[in-house]
Amino acid sequence: MKTTIKRFLSFFVGVPLAGGIVLLLPQKNQLAVNILIVLLSALGALEFANLLRKKNIPLSAPEAAVLGASCPLAATLTVSFGVYNEIILVIFVLGAFWLFLSGIFARKESFGDFAGRLAAGFAVMIYPGFFMIWIIKMALFSRANMIILMFLLITIANDSAAWAAGMLFGAGNRGIIPASPNKSVAGFAGGAAASILTGMGAVIFIPAVFSVSRGSSLPAGALLGFLSGLAGSLGDLGESVIKRSSQVKDSGNLIPGRGGILDSLDSIAFAAPIYYFSFLLLFA
Repeated sequence: MKTTIKRFLSFFVGVPLAGGIVLLLPQKNQLAVNILIVLLSALGALEFANLLRKKNIPLSAPEAAVLGASCPLAATLTVSFGVYNEIILVIFVLGAFWLFLSGIFARKESFGDFAGRLAAGFAVMIYPGFFMIWIIKMALFSRANMIILMFLLITIANDSAAWAAGMLFGAGNRGIIPASPNKSVAGFAGGAAASILTGMGAVIFIPAVFSVSRGSSLPAGALLGFLSGLAGSLGDLGESVIKRSSQVKDSGNLIPGRGGILDSLDSIAFAAPIYYFSFLLLFA
């Protein structure tokens, strides 16, 4: 019951806050959103590095934070300040150079940890940071505030409906996926239905943004919602594997009722590139 109350408080505080930032602070191509993504990516990378350290894979906290924030920061420079687009690749390559070259000057006794540290460095650059840059790049679309808002609504609707359906109808159909035995078929179905309906709602209520040139737009909205919701569900399961490997329940304890930053970003990070390219193909 306590967890349920905390989850509701998190939902009813977090969703309006995120929506308010998107709608009320659109200046410089959603600069406020972009800065928030940089910060969340750095914190998520810190949590990821902490999970990796539990498996004796060393990566220092400052390194993790800088590497995790590097790609979102580069994307922010491109989208909000007009720096040329290749800066994202440049920053990624510089991060890779640092990871490789720092081993050259390491102490001899630390050579045995180098391969693990190298893998950890690439991991925190990619997740959640590189996945999150696709939210930043959404700001370049026309009516970006509506597009980003619908992305958040689809992802959150999927997560919330999956939790509710699992609580109500999942008692006899759990344990299908070993990585997360509490997940149920009913939860997956409920989340998929919610994301599909939210995608169709985008077509109905924001036709100026979510419409196709030929035929009905509703199937396109349903497909956008389904693919984004599916990616979010897989992101949630993927993070469950990481936590199970590290033998922890939550990635951290920063957010009441949710756990750590990664516990809230897992679905969003995985869904972001799928939503971005699906919107591009279906509606842009």
